[in-house]
Amino acid sequence: MTDITETPAVLIDLPTVKRNIAKVRAYSQKHDLAVRPHTKTHKSIAMGKLQMESGAIGLAVAKAGEAEVMANASRDILIAYPAFDRGRCDRIAKLAHDHTIRIGVDSAFAANCIADAARRAGSTVGILVDLDVGLHRTGLQTPQQALELAQAISITSGLRLDGIMCYPGHLKCPVDEQIEDLKRIDALLHETIDLWRKSGLDAKIVSGGSTPALYQSHHVTALTEVRPGTYIYNDVNTLAGGFCSQDECAAMVVCTVISDAVPDKFVIDAGSKTLTSDRCSVNPDTAGHGRIVEYPRARISKLTEEHGEVELNGGEKPKLGEQVHVIPNHICPCINLHNRFWLRDEKGTLTSMPVDARGLVS
Repeated sequence: MTDITETPAVLIDLPTVKRNIAKVRAYSQKHDLAVRPHTKTHKSIAMGKLQMESGAIGLAVAKAGEAEVMANASRDILIAYPAFDRGRCDRIAKLAHDHTIRIGVDSAFAANCIADAARRAGSTVGILVDLDVGLHRTGLQTPQQALELAQAISITSGLRLDGIMCYPGHLKCPVDEQIEDLKRIDALLHETIDLWRKSGLDAKIVSGGSTPALYQSHHVTALTEVRPGTYIYNDVNTLAGGFCSQDECAAMVVCTVISDAVPDKFVIDAGSKTLTSDRCSVNPDTAGHGRIVEYPRARISKLTEEHGEVELNGGEKPKLGEQVHVIPNHICPCINLHNRFWLRDEKGTLTSMPVDARGLVS
């Protein structure tokens, strides 16, 4: 495909990225949904700008450091993750001086931490109340709990109650099996919104969505915006789940075959420090640690720090020094392991680009 002088290296195909972005834009326009992409996947200002230029209303991030970076791509940022420590809260409040900043919370404690920082900074931070719709990771458990937190936020100086946030990350089943659960989520959101309305509160924003359920988001009629992340690049998880095709996988890790001394296997120069140790969410016991495009029968059976051990499984053996392209199981943490990526444009020209928000975990 492409010769890169030093491997392992992340290769991003720009035409595929643009097609993936355009596909989401067409879907969102058809169903009157705003798009707020989660930048945890690419961590790139350039990619964030592409998403904004394609009609995104803003960007989503997880951490304050990511928000500070992505503020270079968008004036409107949602931090879909609570902040507690004073340092992070102060950074968020400072950013809210000249950007629209919102943050998702599921406790009065988190809300008050942000409020204290906002008052110190003389700014206002928008709040989305996090409601658990099935993942059971974060989020309030009932509409009544969501109302009580919303009521407290609505009378807290430094905060602005903007709406509700949810994340249906538990939905990894085939698309045709998602509808019933999505309708249940919709009913829960409408119950919460109606309860707020009866109490004089308005949920102007209802933010949700995920890549596996992205193109079924219209079944959650309460949503005003969706926050997909992985869709821009895709990976083995989205491919194996049937949520994309292989030609929609924009990101690959270019690797070199460094050994074939052991019978029935070969070794690539990409281990856990390159691909991560994340297993495929659909078939974790059999899928291996990524998909080698040129050798589809091969299986990356084991990762150590710098080695990827590949079983031939009866397939052809590559030559020593040959470059192969691996679609990672989970592209988001994979990108975060790399300082830079190669961007290949429509003419095949390669440009080295920074992973701007790499390593920003606070």
